[in-house]
Amino acid sequence: MRALVVDDSSTVRKIVSSILQKLGFECLQAGNGQEALDVVSQHPDIRLAMVDWNMPVMNGLEFVLKLRQNVSSEKMKVIMVTTETEMRQVTAALEAGVDEYIMKPFTSEIVEEKLQLSGVEMPPQG
Repeated sequence: MRALVVDDSSTVRKIVSSILQKLGFECLQAGNGQEALDVVSQHPDIRLAMVDWNMPVMNGLEFVLKLRQNVSSEKMKVIMVTTETEMRQVTAALEAGVDEYIMKPFTSEIVEEKLQLSGVEMPPQG
């Protein structure tokens, strides 16, 4: 199963990808929302996107809004991973179509818990 990690920090992308790979996901990466849309268009089988809010070119919220306009990606689970903690921002993200919200800093246990809460189908462990 494929996941997409979207963050302008390559370090954060590596950390999140590492956590997801240990759970059995194949990870693709993007440095901003526009790159992420390009990756999604090339890989329609992506089942999960872990998305930062604050990025250049296109931020995470704009990405989610554009993603959710596309019927073919409506089954994709989207989890916002960000430093934005104000309730109005959490609400805006959820209204835009985010399934769960993780605040930085985070642990692998938090990521796994949020995946389960959002109903992400986990890859078979082998």
